[in-house]
This record gives sequence, structure tokens and C-alpha cells, in this order.
Amino acid sequence: MNKNEVLQDYKNQEERLLLAKVMDKIDFSKSRNKIENTDFLNLFEQDLIDKFMKKIKFTNYYFFGGAPETERKILVIYPEKLTEEMAKKNHSKIISIIKIKLPINQEEFNHRNYLGALMKLGIEREKIGDIAVRTKGAEIVMKKEVEKFLEQALRSLTRFQNAEVEIASIEELQQIEAKKLEITDIVASLRLDNIVSALARTSRSKATEILNQERVFLNFKCETKSSKMVKPNDIITIRGKGRFEFKEISGSTRKGRYVIKVDKYV
Repeated sequence: MNKNEVLQDYKNQEERLLLAKVMDKIDFSKSRNKIENTDFLNLFEQDLIDKFMKKIKFTNYYFFGGAPETERKILVIYPEKLTEEMAKKNHSKIISIIKIKLPINQEEFNHRNYLGALMKLGIEREKIGDIAVRTKGAEIVMKKEVEKFLEQALRSLTRFQNAEVEIASIEELQQIEAKKLEITDIVASLRLDNIVSALARTSRSKATEILNQERVFLNFKCETKSSKMVKPNDIITIRGKGRFEFKEISGSTRKGRYVIKVDKYV
């Protein structure tokens, strides 16, 4: 594959750089006959890469973040001699988790607290996957290459001085049960721009702008079409606003507008 020819349709410099790195990973996997992987990717990056792989007709890859429900994932590229199932047996060599158990008498921390602590340590966000907040603790998914540093660094923080901090295999990651808050709203239609306007608490024109900025994901795929219709059980992610699940139409107003129920992930 000629890298310049393949990437000529991508005008955004960051996108070109990311896809160029992916192409390098493909070349390395083929030439070295071994598994290659990236750092953790957000939803936009995963969708960009997935579409790119289909464009170049490359199939020996998948995304993995520790569990099916994780949002941040790494890209795994494997050589022809392996199947996907064979490649998946190497997960413990690529990513791991840190378990934090807080003392009984210590206050609970939320996702923002844990992420803030990690950023305070100067760790690159790309090295960290999802953070599963538990009762009196958390499980942090990370690249295996930073596990020793994180284990020691977290112990140095005042908030975790009395906590139990240990490295564990990715196979020990417990199911991530998302906490949800049910909200009710009123929309003129089930068009995506209307739904985004309601969920982001903004005008419809601003919602269209958010869509055009490729900040909206419908069922984890980037969606820019304002007229796209939303259906029950659809997952809508708005970068900077959060993730939502459209549950149902629960009624209508006298003016014919829809009363909808939505679960917001908190």
C-alpha cells in the first residue's frame, strides 16, 4: 500500500497521523509476523479506524478494552498465521488493571476524582482505558507498560496513602455496571438533531453544529446526519456531554410533541 495515496482523502492532520500509525502497525505485523497494538482510543478514533480498515479491505484486527461494555479500547492487529481467537489469548501481555480498595472510613470517590488523580501523576491519557468505579474503590484499565509506575505513583498520593493498591490481570476485571439516571424530555420529532438538542440542552442549530463537528455517536458509530431517526434502545454519545440510552416514547403533548424517557450514564 502506498501510504500517501491511501491517506490523500484525509485532510485533517491528526486523522492522517493516526491512520499513518495504523498503517505502520499493519506493516510491522506483516513483516515481523507478530501482534501489534495501539494505545487506548476514544469512540471517534475507533470509528475512524474501523471505516479506514474497511476502505483498505484489511480484516485482521479488532478493538479491545477489557470488557464488551468498555468505551476506550486499543486496536489489536494480528498476522495471517493467527486467528482472532488465538490473538485474544495475548490480552494479559498488553493490558492489565490496577485495583484500588479504599479504607472503610474514607470518603467515596467518583470517576472524575480517579481520572484527576491519574492526570496529576502526568500519565498520558492514551495509556489509560476505562475506570470502573466500585463501592469503596475502583478498577483502572491500563497499558501493561505503565502498571509498575502507576502502582507506585498512586501510593504516593495523599488520597490513596491508606488504600490497597495492587496490579491484577485483565481477566480479573469485573463486569462494568453503568449507573444510569432516568430523565424525561419533550421533543418535536425523533430526528437526531432534535434528540441532541434536548440531551445537550442547546438549540437545534447548535445541535446541528455539534453533529457537523463529528461529536455525536449513534450506537458507537460517528453520525453527522441531522435527519437520522433515533429508535428505542439506541445509544447516543455526545462528546463533552455524556452517553445516553433512548428508552421509549412515554406520551405526547397537546401540540403533538413526543414525551421521551432517556437514561443518562452517570
